[in-house]
Amino acid sequence: MHKWCPLVANDCNKIKDDIIKILKDHPEGLTAIEISKILKIHRHTVTKYILVLEALDIVYRRKVGPATLHYLKDYIKNSKVNK
Repeated sequence: MHKWCPLVANDCNKIKDDIIKILKDHPEGLTAIEISKILKIHRHTVTKYILVLEALDIVYRRKVGPATLHYLKDYIKNSKVNK
């Protein structure tokens, strides 16, 4: 585990994997609040991981009215990752 980069830790990878699985199950997109309710973690924590997944080009966001919906990129949806 790298102290300088907490996102490398196993727990962090599990959260990222869980977010990917949830977004695979919800192709209509979800808000950070909806994801946080499913995972039972704070929405700020979800937002942090979504930003990491966006930087890794796995997730993208779209503003719909006052909400921001998060989606998996198509090439991730069609991959065998987390099936």
